[in-house]
Amino acid sequence: MSTLSVRLPESLHKNARAYASQEGISVNQLISTALAEKLAALAAVDYLEQRAARGDRGRFEAALAAVPAAEAEPMDRKPG
Repeated sequence: MSTLSVRLPESLHKNARAYASQEGISVNQLISTALAEKLAALAAVDYLEQRAARGDRGRFEAALAAVPAAEAEPMDRKPG
């Protein structure tokens, strides 16, 4: 485990203390969890962008054209 000093605006620190207390965890744990969640979201965006860059519209349309036309199942239909 490593140590990191972070300067926070007082209002942000106050909110962090309040939410950490509400959750029954330390401010350090709250910040670690929040950072982990943010990094996971950024990694997901990177992954999706990389997958999209490999996409091929022509191959997608060819695969879609190979799907037979069929009525939607009742449970898949839009109500109304």
